[in-house]
Amino acid sequence: MSDTAMEPGQGGAAPLPVAHDMSEVRDWIALLKPRVMSLVVFSGLVGLLVAPGALLMNPVLAATAILCIAVAAGAAGAINMWYDRDIDAVMRRTAKRPIPDGRIAPAAALAFGLWLSVGSVVLMWMATNVAAAAVLAGSIGFYVFVYTMWLKRRTPQNIVIGGAAGAFPPVIGWAAVTGDITLVPILMFAIIFFWTPPHFWALSLWAHDDYARAGVPMLPVTAGARETRRQVMIYTVLLVPVGLAPWAVGFSSLAYAAVAMVLGAMFLRHALAVLRDAQDEAGRSLTKDAPAKACFRFSLTYLFVLFAALAADRLAFGA
Repeated sequence: MSDTAMEPGQGGAAPLPVAHDMSEVRDWIALLKPRVMSLVVFSGLVGLLVAPGALLMNPVLAATAILCIAVAAGAAGAINMWYDRDIDAVMRRTAKRPIPDGRIAPAAALAFGLWLSVGSVVLMWMATNVAAAAVLAGSIGFYVFVYTMWLKRRTPQNIVIGGAAGAFPPVIGWAAVTGDITLVPILMFAIIFFWTPPHFWALSLWAHDDYARAGVPMLPVTAGARETRRQVMIYTVLLVPVGLAPWAVGFSSLAYAAVAMVLGAMFLRHALAVLRDAQDEAGRSLTKDAPAKACFRFSLTYLFVLFAALAADRLAFGA
């Protein structure tokens, strides 16, 4: 089929640029960082599902809370792209983003992000409670001001501290149901917090040249590949017991603990492979099958499966 539509009565003389219109829509969606949003939405949903009283919550309000989490994450992503447009332009994996590629004006992207930020927080407040809205606003502010504008370009610890921004969604989901924050959402926060460094540093080993070109002080750039691989191992070791914490405090059953232990052992195996791999030293680039790439991919599987197991366990044994 043609990529264009025809004006009625024009005999095909005046095609409308439907394909162009759709590409513009895709550009606005790309500003929201949909791949990152999927993980945010999922962890927020798990926080909501495991909260006491979740099964009694109005499904419309529950869906609205998840929508607000998604929109807020997208809003923060859009503002991040607006602020980082200069370094995005010199990094291969980001140069084709809508702003550095000239498809969306920076001011328009900023306005888009600001409106979505305000709208998501206000709607969360109206649909659920002030606690959920406050944590949602805090998560946006932390990602934009603390991570994007302050830490990212100043310290190799940007991912460690800034990782807190991505750890808020399960807390928000829990607060949307209960109106408060207790030990369990803090433990879910901690899981994502300790998961973020090995996840992102494995990626940064792969994207070392991009970060060096852009002058972003990621750990491989400032401390070298060997130290980064060591830190991936350290944080993975710390993550494994944190992943077991919901069981340790009696919130989940032994079934969840078994899943967490298996996943933790698999993550440790990947981290150990990264630690032992020296192909990224002496300026050499990683191959496509490098352990760092495999570790990054598995880290995504780890978090999705771990949180899915927590939700399934709670719904089956503790609701």
